Order: sequence, then structure tokens, then C-alpha cells
Amino acid sequence: MSIYDRLNGQQREAVFQTEGPVLILAGAGSGKTRVLTHRAAYLIEEKGVNPYNIMAITFTNKAAGEMRERIDALVGYGSESIWVSTFHSACVRILRRYINRIGYDTNFTIYDSDDQKTLMKEICKRLDVDTKIYKEKALLAAISHAKDELITPQEFCRRAAVSGDYGKRKQGEIYREYQEALHKNNALDFDDLIVKTVELFRADEEVLAYYQERLRYIMVDEYQDTNTAQFELIRILADKYKNLCVVGDDDQSIYKFRGANIYNILNFEKYFPEAVTIKLEQNYRSTQNILSAANGVIANNVGRKKKSLWTEKEAGEKIYFEQFETAYEEADFAAVKIQSAVMSGRFRYRDCAVLYRTNAQSRLFEERFIVSNIPYKIVGGVNFYARKEIKDLLAYLKTIDNARDDLAVRRIINVPKRGIGATTLARAAEYAAMQEISFYHALKEADQISTIGRSAAKIKPFVTLIQKFRSEAEILGVTKLLEAVIDETGYVKELEAEGTDEAEARIGNIDELISKAAAYEQGAEQPTLGGFLEEVALVADIDGLDEESDYVVLMTLHSAKGLEFPKVFLAGMEDGLFPGYMAITSDHAEEDLEEERRLAYVGITRAMEELSVTCARQRMIRGETQYNKVSRFVKEIPQELLEGGLNKPLFKTVQTTQSAARKAPRFQPMRQQPSGQSIQAKAFSSFGSFGKGTLDYTTGDTVLHIKFGRGVVTGIADGGRDYEVTVDFERYGVKKMFASFAKLKKE
Repeated sequence: MSIYDRLNGQQREAVFQTEGPVLILAGAGSGKTRVLTHRAAYLIEEKGVNPYNIMAITFTNKAAGEMRERIDALVGYGSESIWVSTFHSACVRILRRYINRIGYDTNFTIYDSDDQKTLMKEICKRLDVDTKIYKEKALLAAISHAKDELITPQEFCRRAAVSGDYGKRKQGEIYREYQEALHKNNALDFDDLIVKTVELFRADEEVLAYYQERLRYIMVDEYQDTNTAQFELIRILADKYKNLCVVGDDDQSIYKFRGANIYNILNFEKYFPEAVTIKLEQNYRSTQNILSAANGVIANNVGRKKKSLWTEKEAGEKIYFEQFETAYEEADFAAVKIQSAVMSGRFRYRDCAVLYRTNAQSRLFEERFIVSNIPYKIVGGVNFYARKEIKDLLAYLKTIDNARDDLAVRRIINVPKRGIGATTLARAAEYAAMQEISFYHALKEADQISTIGRSAAKIKPFVTLIQKFRSEAEILGVTKLLEAVIDETGYVKELEAEGTDEAEARIGNIDELISKAAAYEQGAEQPTLGGFLEEVALVADIDGLDEESDYVVLMTLHSAKGLEFPKVFLAGMEDGLFPGYMAITSDHAEEDLEEERRLAYVGITRAMEELSVTCARQRMIRGETQYNKVSRFVKEIPQELLEGGLNKPLFKTVQTTQSAARKAPRFQPMRQQPSGQSIQAKAFSSFGSFGKGTLDYTTGDTVLHIKFGRGVVTGIADGGRDYEVTVDFERYGVKKMFASFAKLKKE
């Protein structure tokens, strides 16, 4: 029996189509790596191609390593000559031999992100650039984007001059200076590895001819993730023999923010008119119900190649959908279901994954899993309380609380930068040791430390700020104090000025910390700053102790691509969260929503056996309760594939009677707390515990809210299980809220 007999019909067609350009549209779980490895074997064993003339290229070292192992296992002797590589390592290999032909020495240095930041700081200083207006990270992001699109400094400056945009002209000037500095230092940044290889091929026909002859058969994996520079690199290399085979799935193109250009795969036949297109639609991962749900969602995208996943597996369980009253109950639900599945013996912890749109969403799941003694691990991120921005702000709160934590004080004394040097801090520490006082106490007495001298003037504003916060702490409460720290230190303003995706994610985490503080104050009988810090510390400490291999995985949808799990929870499926508010309201909303929908498709197709989709009517974001509708992506799942408790009527007629609203839920949120755990059970209220009743106010009435104060009711809508009230508050503007939670009082 041949190794090719184990392939299905579409896979065999893809393997046997060896000549000319080939586009393999490989749906999720359709065995694309099997096709690539068998194709390499077929080229060598059946077509007589020298392994030396074959290249297989992908994005990560891990993927390249796995491909190398599988090719070696299939081909055996000679397979080591196949060039299996990532884009960047392939380019380094080429440039080490020939970059001297475009003005660099072959012993060039590759700058990492820290090197880039250091260089950018020097350039900004040299050009007298105000880094409060032009943040280093934002400048580096703009340069990286230009390089992804093969836009040189000269072209960038030309376009900026035509546009008349002063900011762009300034970026162009900095880009030109940055590139000249790299060249002077005989250095390349990460993006340059691709850009300079393209430049080399365009400039030197001899070098290009060598590699075109060497690499007669080229295969590219994850082609939907390529950017413009990577596309041009591959196009040039394959231009002589045209034996280019690209494998990818336009429905899984989710890295636009990293520069990926989906049109590379959508327009492949346009660039290569003679291309043969083969679709791999048989899925080996999921049940048919899960695949049908994914097909139903992605079919709403216009910019895609039409295909439909199917499987020989059974239909399987329907997709369980539930809309909860709060995000706490959503996390409770996942904990209950996972614990039940493990105790029944149907699944192990490592079979389960919770997927979400933003890193900040992990916090509630982390806390609920700790309460339930469920081992977990965050993949593609760090523990919520271990993230830099969270640790910085908590260090401020610790310092305000008692100032005895020297590590906390040391962490924040130059956050934001205050120009207090290491020598000054060392002398303050020496004084503290001699006087047997805390480091902070020594800072308070900086004027008395003779060895510090004039530097004491830089320390004084920090001490004054902390003392101010300490005097206000009890009056303000935890949430308001945290907000005051953020505002008066300018922490978020600095992140906003960066204008990068990373900064936006960090701001989201800070918003989640504010929500955590607000939830703590609402749930605790006697909330204190010390109590809040104790609760947070307990959560972080327990998480750090668990190193078992059998754990539930928590990760963002972007991190989940390429993975699979028997049991998946897709959480936070609400308009405004997923798809995000920015995507819904952007100038390119149609394009951005299609990318978000592809992300939903990726999430659904991670599930092998069971999929639960959840959302919450109300979710606390930046300390304020927001009310979001069910995600449009949930409504795109064919209704007959869904099952659930209270929320099936969302797609039909919503029950509005008080008795219906009071029906028992499908599960009861957990109330137990482990010994010493200070998370308040009150915060995890059960749903379905209220009815609509009647309102004692109407449109036009003035009402009072416990937090937002006085406002005028501008609208009342029937929200099904509750009234949705819109109020224009004097100080906080327009807010929408459910009547039962708002507890508005007519003035």
C-alpha cells in the first residue's frame, strides 16, 4: 500500500499537482501539513527532483521544526537537503553570503526590539524630537508598517510631502535617519531581513539567478499570513520556474494588525493566471455540528474563496449557547461545566480551553478557577496580575497602603520617569539600612541625606504625591483611589500617546483592574485598600504555585490559531467586545468586521467535540457596567444547531412575563469559598432572580442613581426579561441600563 493511498481525493490531487503555480485552500483541520510533507516526498520519489532544489517555508521555528521531522520520517535519506525554514531565517542565510553586494558587511548585526528602542531614542534626541508628541514605539510601528509594504524612506518622504501631512513628514525624516543609522552601524532590524533580501534580488541578477536555479520547487505554508514584502520575496524567487505551491486559508487570515495582507491569497490567481486551485474541505478535527456552525458564520464574509467544511464524523453535540446576566456568572458557568466534565471522566482538564477576544477577559476566569480548585494556564500571555501595567499600579496601591514594601516603592519611583538615578537610589538604600528604616521612609528624609545632594529635589515630588494619596485613600475608596493614581501619574496618557496595538491592550488590562476594584467594593461588606490587596495577592500566589501539566488553557483567539481542544468555551460573545467597538465604528468597518468574523471562525473550529458559546447582558469595563447585545456572530450560527437555557428565545419572541423571568436556571453559580479566600460570594449573584414588575417613573422624569447621580429618563424599551432604561445624567452623560439593576428613584 502506497503512502499516498492514505490521502483523500483532494489531498492526492494537491500532492500530485507538482508543476506550475498551485493554490491549496486548506480549511481548518483539513490536513494541510500532511499534504505539504507528502508533496515533498512525491517530488523526490516519483518525480525524481533533487531534494536540494526544494524549499518549504513557514512562519515559526516550531512549525518549521515539525515540518522537518515529518518530511524526514517520510523521505528518509536525502531529506536533509530540503531547505525547510522560516522566512526570516532563510533571508539571514542568503544575506550572510551576499549582502556585501548592496553595501553592508556580511557580519551585520541583527537588532532586537530593545536595540531598536535605544537607537530610536538616540535619533529623537539628535533630531530634537518631542517624544511626548512622537512616541518611540509609535514611530517604530510606523516604520515597521512601511517596511512590510516595501516603502523606502525616500518613498515615504515623497508621499508625505504630497499629502502635506506635517506628522507624516516628520515620521519620514525620522525613518530616513533611523535607516541611515542602521546602515552606519552595519545592522538590520527584523523587518530589514525580508526587505534587504528583496532589495538584493532586485539589484543583483547573478544572485537572483543562483537562488532561482537552486530553489526550483517552492512551498509556502500559512500563506494567508504573508505581508507584501514576503509576497514579493516569494514571487521573485519563483519567477523563473513558476513551481510555487502556496497553502493557506483566507478564512483564517487574522493577523492584519501584524501586517498580513489577505489579498495575497485572494488575488493569487490574478498574480498567477495559470494557477491551479485545489480546495481541502474535509475536516478531520471536529464534529459536523461544529463545522456547520463555522460555515454558517463565515459565509457572511464577502471577501473570501467559497468553500464549506465537512466531515465523516457524526453530527455530535449541538452548540450550547447561554446569555448570562453578568460576566461573573459566565465564568461560573465555565467552572461548573469543566469540573462536572472532569469528575464524570469524560474529559481531562487539558482537554478544555476558554477562548476570548482580549487578554483582560482572563481575570474573572482565573479567579473562578482558583475558587473551584481548577488548574489552569494562560497561553499567549501572562497571569493577569503579573502583567507590567498591573504590577506597576498595584505597587502604587501597596506603597499607599503602608509603604513598607521596598520592592513596590523601588518599582514605581521612576514610573513614570522622574530622572532619579541609580546612584541616588543606592545612597537612599544605604541610609535606610544604617537608620534601620524603610526605603520609603528614607526617601521622605532625602533632604537629610548628605550624599544625595541636589537629587533630593527630584525625590520630593514623588513623596508628596504618595503622601497625598495616603491622606485621601480612606475618603476616596479603592476604585476612586486607583483612578486618581492613573490620572495623576499620567500612566494611561503615556500609553495612549504610543498609539500601538500593544499599548491599547495594556490600557484594556488597566480598565479590567478598575473593574476588579469596583467589583470588590460592591461585594465586600467593609471594603478597604488592604482587603483589596490581600484578595489580589491571594489570587496571584495560588496561580504561581500550580505547575501541573493537566490544566485548562486560557487564551486569546489569536493565540489559539493552529490548536485544537475536545471541549471549548468561546466567551464574551457580545457586540462591542467581539466584534470590538473599534471594528464596528471604524472608517473601514466592513473590512474590519470581516477580519473579526474570521477570528470567530478560528475560535469555533478549535473545538473537536463540544463547543459552548457564552455572553453576558452586563459586563463591567473600566469600573462601569455596560450592557451589550448578543454578538452578531452568534446570530449567524444556524439556529437549529444551538441549544441552551434561557436564551433560545433571543432568536424568536422573548418571553416577558415575570414568571418566565423567574424560572430556575440550567445551573446554579458556585458559592463556596476556599479557606482564607476573600473573594466575596455576593459578587457572583445568580441569574434569573428578578422580574420586570412595574416602573414608578416614565420618559421625561428626573431620577437619581446611586453612582451617576441626577439624570433625566430619555427612553424606556422592553428588553424582554427586564426594561432597558436610557438616562441622560448631568455629570456622566447618556447611559443605558436594566431597570432591575439600576434601581433608579424618581425625584
